[in-house]
Amino acid sequence: MREQIPAMRESLDEWTARMMSWHFSEETGSPFWLARRSRLPFDPIRDVTDYASLRLFGLFDKTDLRGVSARDLVPKGFAGRPFRVVETGGTSGPPYRVVDVTRAVYDVKMYRVMLEARGLLGGDILAMTPSGPHAYGHFVKLLGDSWGAAVFSVDFDPRWVKHRLRASNDGDGADAYVEHLVAQTADLLRDERVSLLFTTAKLLLSLAPALDKPLAEYGVRAVCTGGTSCSPEEARYLREEYLDGVQWIDTYGNTLVGHALQGDAPSPEEPHSYHLPPPFAVMHVVRPDDVWREAATGERGRIRAVTLLEDLFLPNLLERDSAVSAPPHPWFPWPGVARVGPYEAEDADQITEGVY
Repeated sequence: MREQIPAMRESLDEWTARMMSWHFSEETGSPFWLARRSRLPFDPIRDVTDYASLRLFGLFDKTDLRGVSARDLVPKGFAGRPFRVVETGGTSGPPYRVVDVTRAVYDVKMYRVMLEARGLLGGDILAMTPSGPHAYGHFVKLLGDSWGAAVFSVDFDPRWVKHRLRASNDGDGADAYVEHLVAQTADLLRDERVSLLFTTAKLLLSLAPALDKPLAEYGVRAVCTGGTSCSPEEARYLREEYLDGVQWIDTYGNTLVGHALQGDAPSPEEPHSYHLPPPFAVMHVVRPDDVWREAATGERGRIRAVTLLEDLFLPNLLERDSAVSAPPHPWFPWPGVARVGPYEAEDADQITEGVY
């Protein structure tokens, strides 16, 4: 992966210092961060000389992103470059809006390396994923473009499901919408012989039993999921009943943090882990009573993340999820997380997962 992406060869400390110069200099920084520099009790360029120094920023309140013009998030160093505005799914309320100039390119390169290592690179793709302003659908199309795949897309607006769930307690609106998504996907699977199916774990739970034959018989070699997770019992049910002969690759993350790649478990009894590739982003599992104290390996805590992209800088964002701290993986030599689930506490955001 480092061979494909030279930036990954930089140390986290070197990259951090470079990102401070990028985001806080008048020549290259975004209006969003330049406006905040004068209000900080320190100088990011002078005082943040390594990764540990990012603690000076304290916790980032992501609600600061609401109401910000997308153009104010574009670094001046990217002036004249094409960019895409992407939005979160609205799991914890109104969506957040950020920009993508180079991020999707990095994501595609990393995912390609993982697919190639698993013998899955190539073939056509079916994307049962959020579309419109959502980064997931955009990423899948770019990934397919990287090897000339035909990418078949299902119309998918996850906010409608969440709206229906918030508006009623019976879930009927969500059930009807899931049936609509499954019907579109089943038609495409019958008409086209795709190699990769991208979707969410919750939708996979609805799709697989609704099909008239196993996914492998449609030509699917791998199911790639992201977004919502499922329980260990649900995962075992899918593998045993519907995914014979099909690889299942899961990622953990979101629009603000990025893709944490799946490291396979050393044994069937253990969970797989997720690893967010530095220096672009870092995940920490921290003690809920002290967000600056790391949980020990194997201990559950809350996820604190740092996004260190040229497109987007978010220091010390407390996620809505908890996880078990995982050690480095043979494929991804940096710590990760496992057994991810919602963070449940009085101070946690109220979330509506829906189908994504």
